[in-house]
Amino acid sequence: MSTVSTVVGGISFWYAQEGTPAPREPLPGDTSVDVCIVGGGYTGLWTAYYLKKAVPFLNITVLEAKFCGYGASGRNGGWLYNGIAGRDRYAKLHGHDAAVRLQKAMNETVGEVVRTAAEEKIDADIHQGGVLEVAHTPAQLARLKDFHSVEIAFGETDRILRGARETAERVHVTGTVGSTWTPHGARLHPAKLVKGLADAVEALGVTLHESTPVTEIKPKHAVTPYGTVRAPYVLRCTEGFTASLKGQKRTWLPMNSSMIVTEPLPARIWDAIGWEGRETLGDMAHAYFYAQRTADDRIALGGRGYPYRFGSATDNDGRTQPATVTALRDLMVRLFPVTAGVHVDHAWSGVLGVPRDWCATVTLDRSTGLGYAGGYVGSGVATANLAARTLRDLIQQDSGQAGPTELTALPWVNHKVRRWEPEPFRWLGVHGMYAAYRAADRRETASPRPGTDPIAKAADRIAGRH
Repeated sequence: MSTVSTVVGGISFWYAQEGTPAPREPLPGDTSVDVCIVGGGYTGLWTAYYLKKAVPFLNITVLEAKFCGYGASGRNGGWLYNGIAGRDRYAKLHGHDAAVRLQKAMNETVGEVVRTAAEEKIDADIHQGGVLEVAHTPAQLARLKDFHSVEIAFGETDRILRGARETAERVHVTGTVGSTWTPHGARLHPAKLVKGLADAVEALGVTLHESTPVTEIKPKHAVTPYGTVRAPYVLRCTEGFTASLKGQKRTWLPMNSSMIVTEPLPARIWDAIGWEGRETLGDMAHAYFYAQRTADDRIALGGRGYPYRFGSATDNDGRTQPATVTALRDLMVRLFPVTAGVHVDHAWSGVLGVPRDWCATVTLDRSTGLGYAGGYVGSGVATANLAARTLRDLIQQDSGQAGPTELTALPWVNHKVRRWEPEPFRWLGVHGMYAAYRAADRRETASPRPGTDPIAKAADRIAGRH
């Protein structure tokens, strides 16, 4: 496919549609505050929001390298859902009941974001249609049924398993043999949410400094080219951009994900596809896709593309390789053949944070006042909100303003994980892993057997995902 008429990069379609925000002033020089938050995405902004609401007298400053929402918060697929990276591992480490509590908190988080957005009058095109995940092959169907059973065991008793015919009545995805649906999900417009949240935080009295990259975080200090912010608590909320900080190159791997969005589709195409419930849509492939029907009737669809840049390089304003754009468009047409002649308006990429054990984490070191949250592995739209409320509770507990809470007792709190391997092993490992997943998907498509391909199982073990 030619991408000549497709806008590529420019941060994301969400900002092309919404417009980038008016720039806020950078840090004017050295200063002291009560809490310094590094990173102006969902995690940093939600943390500032909940802290300021809980303790209005706190002097809170957020430092953002570009502008609030420049990273994954303004580029993601708009999936507000209850998935959390690492839950199964936390069950092994802390017991099933602890993981059930974590899952319950995630289920409730979807509603918390919807409720708070409405309370703050943030119009982010939110539609609670739930999450529909489909299977295309016998192997995928077996995984889907296992996944469905596991989710029920973790407390999702309202989850529904559907056959091929029932699934087609919801969304007509070619070749689908079954699906699982949960009500704990919503579609949204990422940039509208992050822009509205930044405005709400600023209205509460939090100071936002943009165009202020932090080069180093150390106890009670956040260092920038414009000066140093001193604070009893310094919180790292940088997700996929963590590798750019001094000493953090191997902490979380910045994984690339890419997206395309179509032109608005006419009624005749939607009549063929269905999707009237506007569920967020994904599948059970190893190299899976994620998609939504936007408020203005486009298909926005994403997948891995080129997964990782050597040396944990992070961003080039969303620039996306032509081969990735073509691959995503071809995937869309395979899923929805009626879109064969549809124009792709925009393509872009972004990075997400991946810990070595693929487990999301919230941490506060009481001896140093340093905290962080992230490693969401692509499930950050909702998880960031839960992480922010947990950071709020940890700080209030540490400062003596409150005691332990249900959130501070969740099993992901203060979880430790080893660092990623040095280069070139990191690059070779990630690219080898995704080459294995794509090969496994091809083999499963060609096979009538229901079992997961051994190549994918080996890749999971090597990657540390199980």
